[in-house]
Amino acid sequence: MLALAFTLSLGLARVQAKRRGINTDLVFNLLFMAFISGIIGGRVFYIIENIGYYSKNPLEIIMLQHGGLSWFGGLIAGILISIVYLRNKKLPVYKTLDSLSPFVVLAQAIGRIGCLLNGCCFGKESSFGLYFPVHNAVLIPVQLYSSLILIFIFIILRFLQDRPHREGEIFFSYLLLYSLKRFFIEFLRADNPVVFSGFTLFQIISVLIFCLSLAKLALIKKMKG
Repeated sequence: MLALAFTLSLGLARVQAKRRGINTDLVFNLLFMAFISGIIGGRVFYIIENIGYYSKNPLEIIMLQHGGLSWFGGLIAGILISIVYLRNKKLPVYKTLDSLSPFVVLAQAIGRIGCLLNGCCFGKESSFGLYFPVHNAVLIPVQLYSSLILIFIFIILRFLQDRPHREGEIFFSYLLLYSLKRFFIEFLRADNPVVFSGFTLFQIISVLIFCLSLAKLALIKKMKG
């Protein structure tokens, strides 16, 4: 599903980049590096989060087929690598990220189907859920819910993308909407422990990203005037 997500999103992103006068070869290089660094960053973040388990089972570190990718770890690594690459190539950072953000969301939506099939990133037990053989339990299919919400976010971003906007608006709208989605979906998940005042680590990170994105969007709107 990761391979399908990358291939489909890359194809659509290159079409969009061509329309906006962005070199499609550079888009391929950028997305490929962001994809690989995202997987590495997501894995490292997940291992750190579950260091107790992996210190006792070191071989599991390389067992990606068992699940274990943190999206926020992948997001941070992917963004950092993208910024370094774009600055090195002297390309407009926000303009490029605006062009690619909707298709990153689409890739996430497809990737969540992989989580559903794998049984990772699972939800809480519920008599109205789906049966997951790997857990031998009926669980809330939060992976499917996440995928559907991400498709909705993709549609919103594409709508905004085709209308007049300032550089950075699409990218920070993506971060805003994703963090909002992740904050509420965490209440249905059962794989992340509560760490502070009833919230998980990822809810706290979501709040920080939401506030940062909201402030950045407000600044962009103010500059527009």
